[in-house]
Amino acid sequence: MLKREKYTVDLAPFLCLFIFLCFADAADVLPGAVLYASNPNQAWSSPNNDFSIHFLPISASTFSLCITYGASIPIWAPFAGEVDGKSSFRFLSDGNLRLINGSGAVVWESNTAHLGVSHATLENSGNFVLKNGSVSVWHSFEHVADTLVPSQSFGAGSVLTSGSYSFRLNRNGNVTLKWNDSIVYWTLGLNSSVNDNLINPTLFLQEIGILSLSDASLSRPVTMAYSSDFGEGNNPFRFLKLDNDGNLRIYSASKDSNTATVRWTGVRDQCEVYGYCGNMGICSYNATGSPTCSCPSKNFDLVDPSDSRKGCKRKIEIKDCPGNATLLPMNHTRFFTYPPETSSDVYILGITACRSNCLSGSSCVASTILADVTGQCHIKTSNFVSGYQSPTIPGSSFIKVCSPIEPNPLPPLEGAGDYKGWRLRTWIVVVLAALSGLLGLVIFGGIVWWSCFSSNPEFEGAYAQYILLEYASGTPVQFSYKSLRKATKGFQVKLGSGGFGAKGNVVCIVDKQLGDKFDIEQAMRVIQVSFWCIQEQPALRPMMGKVVQMLEGIMQIEKPPLFKASREDIGGASSICVSNSIRVRSAPCASEPALSSSSTMQPSSPSSIHMSSITRVDPERYVTPTLHVTLT
Repeated sequence: MLKREKYTVDLAPFLCLFIFLCFADAADVLPGAVLYASNPNQAWSSPNNDFSIHFLPISASTFSLCITYGASIPIWAPFAGEVDGKSSFRFLSDGNLRLINGSGAVVWESNTAHLGVSHATLENSGNFVLKNGSVSVWHSFEHVADTLVPSQSFGAGSVLTSGSYSFRLNRNGNVTLKWNDSIVYWTLGLNSSVNDNLINPTLFLQEIGILSLSDASLSRPVTMAYSSDFGEGNNPFRFLKLDNDGNLRIYSASKDSNTATVRWTGVRDQCEVYGYCGNMGICSYNATGSPTCSCPSKNFDLVDPSDSRKGCKRKIEIKDCPGNATLLPMNHTRFFTYPPETSSDVYILGITACRSNCLSGSSCVASTILADVTGQCHIKTSNFVSGYQSPTIPGSSFIKVCSPIEPNPLPPLEGAGDYKGWRLRTWIVVVLAALSGLLGLVIFGGIVWWSCFSSNPEFEGAYAQYILLEYASGTPVQFSYKSLRKATKGFQVKLGSGGFGAKGNVVCIVDKQLGDKFDIEQAMRVIQVSFWCIQEQPALRPMMGKVVQMLEGIMQIEKPPLFKASREDIGGASSICVSNSIRVRSAPCASEPALSSSSTMQPSSPSSIHMSSITRVDPERYVTPTLHVTLT
């Protein structure tokens, strides 16, 4: 008779697995899970279904593995490139994440093997986390790509990258955009009195659309930028992204939409993004105001006809036409080079000498001469030359080509008759515009006369006419003894005092109701900020976030440039009210909306500041601003 042997089975591991499966979140991803590019509808989703990990189709045959908001707005990708339709994303049993292309090659992996990873979770914030039980051992928020989302911290030394461009937060609190990790072409930061004391600055984007900087040394976060829709809408999803064109933008999107809307842009002039049009490429703006890239002339070809941003190349290299090189002139154009030019490449020369020096120099590729007071000639000897062409650029450039010069064709015209008609219409528009401007000047002068003198008994008709004449012509008017005697009531009333120069009496423009109960430094800051806010050039006017920082004394206020009025500039007015809920009554200095009361950015004192500026302009003279400041 056979003896029955007894076998024992340890049920503890199975019991633990059973308990884990019972209590695991339905959104948890377990080791062994796989996503396939051939099935783009397959995804790992967050509990609120706002975010998902899946293969996003880029073209008919290429895909990108990424975390998306909604169905198609990417916020994170482990790999910047694209993969084929046979690729897969695997959560291996050893806890490692691995992206494999169709040939079986490993494109990317998380290097989390043997860390005891039990499961993965895509959280409601969009953060993909690998966990050992309840402990996080890896998460996507620590491995930033090109996007920053709310609840994601961006510490000092962190970098967003996109192509040749990078965005980083420095230890001093400044944020910068770089090309090729070497050329800084945009920066935003605090003044030295603040950033010298920072301990560990962190950048973050609030859900309401405010980009802020926090640090242990700061009493509260400092606002760096506002989205144009901050605090508005039905809880839109906002994110900060470094795009592949080298610009930094804040976007907002709704879950049901497949597109995101730009709400803030770091570099206002896209052509000022370094290397935007590649080597030998020229950046300019078309009729619709969009930046375009083109070659300097028909002596060049696009490197990639399907992507003009990749730059241009000469049809014939200079070394292949010895003794037959010439310079292609390009008006209103500046060239930027890499490596950057040194002081030894800058000369004080006239345009003819600047041109001839480049033509005769074997190492010179191009030259730029600025039509300003410096008279500087910049000799370009680098192999990378990228240009910016605009009617506003006061200068000309020359680029070396092999003869003969083949200029780019002019925009096609439908015929000579159409061309003549176009010129006639242009002249009609110019004449009508000039007449309208003159009529507007006369009407404005009448308004000035009526508002200033008609209700004042001290100024009768003849005297008011003299004042208007002086205002319009810019030349002093002589008055008769009789008119002066009548205007001054027998020389008993002082009408004004003459003099030359500036009289710095700030107290006189502060609201008299305050008496001496106001901060003179605060009043000075308000006045200085007002001069920046009413600059004629929009690019010189500070953003709303910068205005708040200057008013609080966080940011140093540079000396504003002098106002130089043109004939069509009759005057301007602006009014800004800064209080605990900062509002803008009229904001020529910022296109963004102001900070709401729910923001963490508040003025340094509970007082409010009302600042209005009224600018009177004499033609061809500097503007004389008159300010009224009220601190309540």
